[in-house]
Amino acid sequence: MRIYFMGICGTAMGNAALLMRALGHEVMGSDTGIYPPMSDHLRSAGIDILEGWSAERLASIKPDLVVVGNIASRGHPEVEWLLEVRTQPYLSLPELLRTRLLNERRNLVVAGTHGKTTTTCMAAVLLKANGSKPGWLVGGVPRDLPDSSDPGIKDGPFVIEGDEYDTAFFDKRSKFIQYLPQVLAVNNCEFDHADIFRDLDDVLRTFSHVLRIVPRDGAIVANGDDANVLGLVKNITWAPVVRVGVGPANDAVIADFKESAHGSSFTLLWKGKEWGRVKWALPGLFNARNAAMAAVSAGLLLDAQDPTKLKLDALNTFHGVQRRQQVLVDRPDLTVIEDFGHHPTALDLTLESLRDRYPKHRLVACFEPRSNTAARKVMQDGFREALKQADEVFLAPPHRADKLGEERFDSAGVAAAITAAGKKGFAPASNDELLSELTALVKSDKSPRCVVFFSNGAFGGIIKKFAESI
Repeated sequence: MRIYFMGICGTAMGNAALLMRALGHEVMGSDTGIYPPMSDHLRSAGIDILEGWSAERLASIKPDLVVVGNIASRGHPEVEWLLEVRTQPYLSLPELLRTRLLNERRNLVVAGTHGKTTTTCMAAVLLKANGSKPGWLVGGVPRDLPDSSDPGIKDGPFVIEGDEYDTAFFDKRSKFIQYLPQVLAVNNCEFDHADIFRDLDDVLRTFSHVLRIVPRDGAIVANGDDANVLGLVKNITWAPVVRVGVGPANDAVIADFKESAHGSSFTLLWKGKEWGRVKWALPGLFNARNAAMAAVSAGLLLDAQDPTKLKLDALNTFHGVQRRQQVLVDRPDLTVIEDFGHHPTALDLTLESLRDRYPKHRLVACFEPRSNTAARKVMQDGFREALKQADEVFLAPPHRADKLGEERFDSAGVAAAITAAGKKGFAPASNDELLSELTALVKSDKSPRCVVFFSNGAFGGIIKKFAESI
């Protein structure tokens, strides 16, 4: 089958294109943002990338199927041609995955507001280390897997990140509705994506929908320490519910958590008995919870009666995903970390962990309000309170501020409130000015510092520049 991807260089679209190519399909696609590493990756797999959008070109190619990415909406020339011709089959990326891959597999779907990418990667690593030859689709760049996607063996398990964001311009359901979970992991649930959800109840509603499609011979693995998740699963009778957390009432319990400058450790208990001890380089209780969720979910996928047959050894050498608490500089006087954080809770948990890990360092947080939610005022108070954990805070201007008007995140106001609370808040006029002021501060004051950059984007390229120059 000849499959055409509209927006092929996006992370999810590109990895799905690679999956389809590995399954034997002829794959090609179009995009405007064609740049490495995805463009190189696609071309090395023999996939043609066509620059720009062209209805005439698409008509001449006559693909068997067109996959419409989230980048495309009404007014897009290729979309308008699809709608006018009416005879060209097209579908969304999640529907492609469901109909061409997931409907033949035992799927582990990892959902939640935070930690999806890391938990998905952990589950795939554990299954692979235990010899099950899984497939996976990770929404990031894993450091412990050969690639971000792999079809695995036919009829084998498949691990996929279950995103609650909407599917396509013609399908506003959450992506995870299409993913056919045998085991569904719900890491946590909070309000996010203010551009498509009205409030927390709206988010909870879409999570309740995916819970309804877990089969009775599957399992729902729930964060037993999250009140919103517990509310979602409390009346479920159609599938087993397994709870994971630090509280003793959970089925799987994270016990004896310890953290130092060199890493952290914890014991995982199952039904009161020790399953295994994990000692690794990753920070924070939140990552220990991600690991426990991944282990229980992967274990249940292999054996619904006894998940502890899954060995946990692979977690001890797990490095994580690029841009998730990734250490770029590690010196006695200076640590520089890049993190994908773009939600108040994610910032709060990471800063709490860094404070424990580097108690003698001044903690410097640099935040770029970039996502469709973070760039708005809707979570501004939460970001302010989370960032108060740092000693010095640098706030970049919100992304696309000119398009948000009075709704935009007030970087200067948040910086002033942080200063008024006894810390130091800075709101430079641009990313380049932020880089200049941060560099000057670190070079003029020789106090040991831990500098962490939070952004779900490129932060204007200043993270790499700072790490290299300092």
